[in-house]
Amino acid sequence: MPKSAAILIAFSLFVLGATSAFAQTVALPADPQTANTSGDQQQTAGRQTTKQPNTSQQTAGQKEKQQINVNWLYGSFVPKDVPLVPLTPHQRFKLYVRQTYISWGIYLKTGLFALNGQRTNSPPEWDGGASGFGKRALSYQGQFIIQNSITSAANAVVGWEPRYERCRCEGFKARTWHAVKRNFVTYDSTDTALRPQLMPYLGASGAAAIAAVAWLPGNPSPGIKAYQAAITQVFVGVGVDLLAEYAPDVLRLIHKDKDKAKNKKPGADQH
Repeated sequence: MPKSAAILIAFSLFVLGATSAFAQTVALPADPQTANTSGDQQQTAGRQTTKQPNTSQQTAGQKEKQQINVNWLYGSFVPKDVPLVPLTPHQRFKLYVRQTYISWGIYLKTGLFALNGQRTNSPPEWDGGASGFGKRALSYQGQFIIQNSITSAANAVVGWEPRYERCRCEGFKARTWHAVKRNFVTYDSTDTALRPQLMPYLGASGAAAIAAVAWLPGNPSPGIKAYQAAITQVFVGVGVDLLAEYAPDVLRLIHKDKDKAKNKKPGADQH
């Protein structure tokens, strides 16, 4: 698929150069403002009252690493015990590169979407076999790169928060509501005031429309593709946020069970 490959390479080089230049020239607030406890109720109160770890001995690199975590499965996140601090332009660029090119999770996502396209023979013009799978994989990879690029650049322009911060609250209901809500709202450049979570939908719609015009066969409607991508983002976004919220708990339970099994003495239950 030479045309799509050329477009993808050119677009990636353009975005990397433009984002790097943006990171060097634009300054965003470095410190969050005092939160307003009358807003966002339990989550905002939790953000204010959660006891933060002593970071006086941490290096600048360690502090930065805490702010730009990227998990291969659910993307960027801020741990529960780490204060949510607005990103600098340089940190935004590093986070974008990690999410879009370095984390192998995006390649797993590409493979899963390509397998589904292979299963449903979509688009039918690409048929099956290795050739069809390769075209679908390259197509989805291109769309995901464009989606992340649009989302990251748009968030950087307005200074909105691109990361998911785990709930500082307690209880299944509160945490689940926080995860669902954060797919539809985010924070402004102060990381305190809420704003509509528009950029992931803009990125998904824009990437689908560009793919429809640039390389997808059959002349699909860019408008329909954009609408379908936005609807998909609703469910994918909620699912990813729920994973980001509860995955650490699931992993702790798994490790706890493994430790119990490892420490159990052979024949302890035999009489």
